[in-house]
Amino acid sequence: MSTETPAKPLSGRVAVVTGASSGIGEASAEHLAELGAAVAVLARRADRLDDVVARIQKAGGTALAITADVTDEAAVRAAADRVAAELGGADLLFNNAGVMLPAPVEELATDQWKHQIDLNITGLMNAIGAFTPQLVSAAGERGVADLINTSSIAAQNIFPNFAVYSATKAYVTHLSRHLRVELGPKNVRVSAIEPGIVGTELQSHVTDDGALQWLDGSKETMEWLTPQDIAETIGFIACLPPRVNLQQLTIMPTRQPS
Repeated sequence: MSTETPAKPLSGRVAVVTGASSGIGEASAEHLAELGAAVAVLARRADRLDDVVARIQKAGGTALAITADVTDEAAVRAAADRVAAELGGADLLFNNAGVMLPAPVEELATDQWKHQIDLNITGLMNAIGAFTPQLVSAAGERGVADLINTSSIAAQNIFPNFAVYSATKAYVTHLSRHLRVELGPKNVRVSAIEPGIVGTELQSHVTDDGALQWLDGSKETMEWLTPQDIAETIGFIACLPPRVNLQQLTIMPTRQPS
């Protein structure tokens, strides 16, 4: 019987994770590193990124912290340059940076509207624009690369007072379907994940009383998903054979009805 340890399935790959300072992004970065990928973690909070990198390196992995706001196009392009120079270029981009700020439209919370659109849509596009050339190049060399975007079940279902947030996530899902057709022939797989309720910092940003009451009530009726649940799903997508592309994946708490 062989006693050799099997190679880690993502050895030799380079993953970039946005929104990596907490929650789903943090858990996914650590899990991808456990699977063997070198990971660049990107977010605004340098101290949190340093902690993530330290844990990955302590476990024997390779990680690079890049402090940047994805809404700043120049900063994201500079981040892509660093990934190319220091890690050899990305072949997996997990776009996870985002914010959820529900409120009745009649409140005219225009600053919150803009923040959600800027981060969930413009920030997403900045990362896609900066890293797609690296993904295409890597796919040409190794036969596969991955672009994975965090959408939400809100992209499909209707939730009162979540109109702007839901619309931004519908953008993410529909964009991903189009990009799959565009990039698939170049061996870049594109996936949109649509989680239900996940226990992260996302809920701590909510200020609307009605939404807060709904979220608090949901804790009494269901067990929320954890960031690790989503991280393992990201790892599963990335480890599939190159011929397999999970285009759209909904991940729900078992007891969440919609």
